[in-house]
Amino acid sequence: AHSPSLNGISALRAGKKYGVPVVYEVRALWEDAAVDHGTFKGSSFKYSASRFVETQLFKRADALFAICNGLKNEIVSRGIPGDKVTVIQNCVDTKIFSPSKYDEEITHRYGLKGNLVIGFIGSFYKYEGIDILIDSYVKVLKKRNDVKLLLVGDGPEKNTLHRKSIESNLNSKVIFTGKVPHEEIKKYYSVIDILVYPRKSIRLTELVTPLKPLEAMAMGKVVVGSDVGGIKELITDSKDGFLFQAGDVYALSALLAELAVD
Repeated sequence: AHSPSLNGISALRAGKKYGVPVVYEVRALWEDAAVDHGTFKGSSFKYSASRFVETQLFKRADALFAICNGLKNEIVSRGIPGDKVTVIQNCVDTKIFSPSKYDEEITHRYGLKGNLVIGFIGSFYKYEGIDILIDSYVKVLKKRNDVKLLLVGDGPEKNTLHRKSIESNLNSKVIFTGKVPHEEIKKYYSVIDILVYPRKSIRLTELVTPLKPLEAMAMGKVVVGSDVGGIKELITDSKDGFLFQAGDVYALSALLAELAVD
């Protein structure tokens, strides 16, 4: 079974009934995601209760998998033996995600021709830091006008980000595509020059690796990410991508301006 804990609890009951071992895969920590989504506060009883349930599940499962070292370290810090936890890194299928031909139809649909395209593909949550990307993009435009920002996806922050782009007079420059079918996502990757993942520093992002940067890297794209723990597990600065200090609009805008030139 994989997280969250309700899946694991059901698996434990089934495992006990049928006498089979239970392996629990930890992809994220439910309580930390709930704090960012505003479901409850980190100081609340609900947070403590959710954390307690998860920890008990770690103890009762026969073996644990985690998608990154950050999560393994967190599990071990709760008194779980390290040899009970195996890290199976987040990954993508390179038969599906690989460098592909520039998609002219997408370029025409969104008026991207002749522009350098900075992009984000993923879910619009607060912790993704897309607001920081928009603020940085405004500064990039002061140095170079032939740059567009393509935001691919949907989520709770969509309306807030729409308003932000309008208030910043970016109507024709920032493009919101909405949710895109997964089988078409390669077309969008193909037209983006620089993929940016400006995650904010919270417990969730420091502990958990995102999947989207790996898709972009497999596509052969230039990848920029904030220096939170989850992204630093994927990117070595200036080797296979670029890192900037999380939350620093000026650092991100300077890096994007430099990449836009070279």
